[in-house]
Amino acid sequence: MAAPLLTPDRRYLVVRGRLWRASDPGLDPGTRQREVDRLMVARRAVRSALRSDDADALALARAAVQSAKVALGERGPVWWDDGAPDFNRRMVANTPYADWHAGLEEGD
Repeated sequence: MAAPLLTPDRRYLVVRGRLWRASDPGLDPGTRQREVDRLMVARRAVRSALRSDDADALALARAAVQSAKVALGERGPVWWDDGAPDFNRRMVANTPYADWHAGLEEGD
């Protein structure tokens, strides 16, 4: 599997032309692994709840996913402190990263 494409400032991953906030690089490895493990358990719980059509379990599982993603810095307050805005979930073409990304596509 290829490594994800990261913006030059390493704040976002680019997936199918959309920006997704990367995890906080300042997290210590133990904390990061604990939260990634928690996220994976929560995602499996979402899948299970969907398969069993259990709305209550689905709500709990989705809340657990949200909690883990906030702890990782992928959602909630941004982890950088330079005042730059958050472009999470936006199409890269509609952000300041547009020219950078277009330059990559031209090189294909």
